[in-house]
Amino acid sequence: MQVENLLQRALNLEFLSIEEGVFLFEQASTAELMYVGNKLRLHHVPTNKVSWIIDRNSNTTNVCIANCKFCNFFRVPGHKEAYITTIEEYRKKIDELFEFGGDQLLLQGGHHPDLGLQFYVDIFSQLKEIYPNLKLHALGPPEIAHIAKLEKKSHIEVLDALKKAGLDSLPGAGAEILNDRVRRRISRGKCSGSEWLDVMRAAHQLHLTTSATMMFGHIETNYERFEHLVWLRDVQSEKPVDAKGFIAFIAWPFMDEDTILTKLKIKSRDFTGDEYIRMVAMSRIMLPNIKNIQASWLTVGKQVAQACLHAGANDFGSIMIEENVVSAAGAAFRFTADGIQQAIREAGFIPQLRTQQYEDRELPANIRQQELDRNTMIVD
Repeated sequence: MQVENLLQRALNLEFLSIEEGVFLFEQASTAELMYVGNKLRLHHVPTNKVSWIIDRNSNTTNVCIANCKFCNFFRVPGHKEAYITTIEEYRKKIDELFEFGGDQLLLQGGHHPDLGLQFYVDIFSQLKEIYPNLKLHALGPPEIAHIAKLEKKSHIEVLDALKKAGLDSLPGAGAEILNDRVRRRISRGKCSGSEWLDVMRAAHQLHLTTSATMMFGHIETNYERFEHLVWLRDVQSEKPVDAKGFIAFIAWPFMDEDTILTKLKIKSRDFTGDEYIRMVAMSRIMLPNIKNIQASWLTVGKQVAQACLHAGANDFGSIMIEENVVSAAGAAFRFTADGIQQAIREAGFIPQLRTQQYEDRELPANIRQQELDRNTMIVD
């Protein structure tokens, strides 16, 4: 294998193999990867605009029996800090979301052993009745798989019921690394990698738009990273022709502050900004059938994320109001609506507010800015 030949094949939009991806990642320079990533970005999104979104990440519950070793957010059933969010609490959160100029709720939670399909159908239906214009970007493949097991239903049946109740799109949550060697060590209680992919196949059959993610930089090998990317690419290739399938890909590094994974001393590597930039470029190279690549400013900071806009990323994520999961593991960067637009301009691009479907939105007039101490992030 030769770096120059592989980069040219990538520019031709060819599907590189796992082994070829690993070789490029390990042998090509950062400058070479950034150049090709940027050329491919211009092929898919031939403008000088970088998109961003205003939405809110609220949690249905913090009760979870998956016991992921990288999560500081969950509480076991019966814990004194366990909660289930009420409709009244959602109303307050959504009213505030609209004040901030957003119209989408990213709604996720834990694997609660007692919350079945009807609970989520009722919540979604009530929220859509109160807020007809609200977009629900909700749950994720592990939660869908969990509900399906509780109800003894198929993924299609669960997703169809949720879509009819108001689900607009499915986040890529819980992918982590899809190889089951990794999942057995860090998230044994979640669905397998193959089931995660099967949930996404089902969502695409129902024409639900989804996103794809990867959390890397813990115990996975480079091979397992690129295996993950190839599996996502394969599922995207299988979608119905008239379905959007995976509309975006987002990768972020493992945040390890006080997590069980760190305390057990099984995290195998340190992470650098250069490595993140290289992974963003490689994501663009390995995923020629996914249009949008997002830079995770929350976990890497403004400057690294800005560099990613020159390495293949065309989206800067969200000022995401109220995030609790990744912040609990140490992510602490902040943006307001003004701040995220300024960061995009500083990188040499034009900020463009978008919807979850990556359609342009007009910037709402006189939108309220977040207080400086408010948690803000994007995970999907």
